[in-house]
Amino acid sequence: MYQKKIAADIRCPLEYGLELFGGKWRSRVICVLAEKEVLRYSGIRKEMSNITDAVLASTLKELINDGLIDRKQYDEIPPRVEYTLTDKGRSVVPILQSICKWSGIFYKGSSENTMTQCERCDYNNDRAGDACSQ
Repeated sequence: MYQKKIAADIRCPLEYGLELFGGKWRSRVICVLAEKEVLRYSGIRKEMSNITDAVLASTLKELINDGLIDRKQYDEIPPRVEYTLTDKGRSVVPILQSICKWSGIFYKGSSENTMTQCERCDYNNDRAGDACSQ
């Protein structure tokens, strides 16, 4: 696994939070698991649609290492692995919802490529609804 050559320089709690759930893919995986609760790798891949296998696998490993998602492997043939949010991961969801709500007020982009988890967001309608609501 890739290891950074320079240690993280986190100077405030906000930086820590953004390190954990910030970025394009981490927040999307968290939103998908928040809605679906339990998914196998293929289910997450289907929901994400435009992510490569390498990036998804790496993102899942990072989220597991950070304690945001849990990976459960079953002793079955064929093997079965399921992913769920941990308590720490679920605690991030309201934060992401708040960010979505705030962003919906100012974001003027097209909803053509909106994730299915966000299709129920009211930001496309009134620009101030509960985004990512469950």
